[in-house]
Amino acid sequence: MARLLHNLLLLTVRLTIKVRVLGYWSLIYGYCALCTAVALLKLWWSILIRPTTTFQWAIRETPPACLNDTSLGTHCYVRIKESGLRFHYVAAGERGRPLMLLLHGFPEFWFSWRYQLREFKSEFRVVAVDMRGYGDSDQPLSPESYRLDYLVTDVKDIVEYLGYNRCLLVGHDWGGIIAWLFAIHYPEMVVKLIVLNSPHPSVLADYALRHPSQLLKSSHFFFFQLPRLPELMLSINDFKVGYPPVCV
Repeated sequence: MARLLHNLLLLTVRLTIKVRVLGYWSLIYGYCALCTAVALLKLWWSILIRPTTTFQWAIRETPPACLNDTSLGTHCYVRIKESGLRFHYVAAGERGRPLMLLLHGFPEFWFSWRYQLREFKSEFRVVAVDMRGYGDSDQPLSPESYRLDYLVTDVKDIVEYLGYNRCLLVGHDWGGIIAWLFAIHYPEMVVKLIVLNSPHPSVLADYALRHPSQLLKSSHFFFFQLPRLPELMLSINDFKVGYPPVCV
């Protein structure tokens, strides 16, 4: 009898956990479906009121003048032999000084660090890199090419190419996630770690599982897994739409 009660209790606990997990994911994917519907409605509304401009994109022959501001640093490129990818970065400060490597967030590029490039170049060799898929760095077409282990390896390769074995690593948003993972996998290469707007990966995962509201706030991760629709929403009206509704 006792064994029967034990097995019944164990079965109840397992079913409760499964139902809870199913409920979480149903909530998230249901919310993503709602946000997708909102995005499509916004797209159709744009087509209705701006039929001639919704899918028009201007051809820009030259970059904005601010991107060529020499006071921000020197534009450089590095091709990594292992991956075959070419990375663009902007460097400021004298060679030989301690390396400060800056990793931008989504959907940004090196220019988001323009103030830091000016501020810290007197003490560091400051390098703001365009991560793979952003800015003037190479953009692999395969989604498989953006696995986290590849992105972490990119940071390691860039640090070593620059002639350093250690750096002060600064990451923001998505770049913050990469910075956390790099420090976890290569702690000997990180002198100091500064992360903005990006909690530790394990803390975020644990908190999100216990707080459905956080999963809802992070649901744009799931929206961006959809084929083609996120890119389309970001590009309408010559890329003036900003984030799709799911990210608001």
